[in-house]
Amino acid sequence: MKRMSMIFRAKANKALDAAEDPRETLDYSYQRQLELLQKVRRGVADVATSRKRLELQLAQLQQQADKLEGQGRQALAAGREDLAREALTRRSGLQQQIADLQAQHAQLQAEEEKLTLASQRLQAKVEAFRTKKETIKATYTAAEAQTRIGEAFSGISEEMGDVGLAVQRAEDKTQSMQARAGAIDELLASGALDDATGTSKDDITAQLDRISSTSDVELELQRLKGELGAAPAPQAIEGSTAPGGNAVGQVNVQKEGQA
Repeated sequence: MKRMSMIFRAKANKALDAAEDPRETLDYSYQRQLELLQKVRRGVADVATSRKRLELQLAQLQQQADKLEGQGRQALAAGREDLAREALTRRSGLQQQIADLQAQHAQLQAEEEKLTLASQRLQAKVEAFRTKKETIKATYTAAEAQTRIGEAFSGISEEMGDVGLAVQRAEDKTQSMQARAGAIDELLASGALDDATGTSKDDITAQLDRISSTSDVELELQRLKGELGAAPAPQAIEGSTAPGGNAVGQVNVQKEGQA
């Protein structure tokens, strides 16, 4: 089972590696980083919103505290110490709430500053990753195009391989048909095959035709030899004055006189 599981994982890893496109993976990673950056920015906005609400509450509580302090003074001026004590007691409770809200406000403000700084750093990293991503994608695209061009020139690509096989098959079929046509012509000429059109000749007729053709060639050769032998000589002997005689005739006459 362990071996089968390992084989399955290896096959799956190979299939995923073949199907994976680095450019798509980089784009997906960049998208995920943008989503994370958006979440951080949303967190900063939420913290800022909470801080703003605390500031509004602090402003209201401070107004109430100031109002109670004014009421206490009025009560003392009117000789109502009990009312003044009640007003100051309420003001003291508001002061405690104001102190708690101020502590929360300071905490939220610090958290907001941290998130803002983290958002800025993350944005810088995302921008750097985007630049690197585009560079890697361009390099990968150029390498892929160069590889395809090299495969096309060398003929090892799938498309060029199919074209090469088709050309090879066409050449093989052409040679086979030429050989078959030549063999059929030889068999028809020798009389081994009959012509279906009725114009074929038997072997005796074919041999007689060849003999006749040979005789015609010999007769033509003899005719050419006779024409060459009857042609005039290119030079004549000096001193010959016989009119109308050729060079060969003058030479023979002189030789007979000397004898």
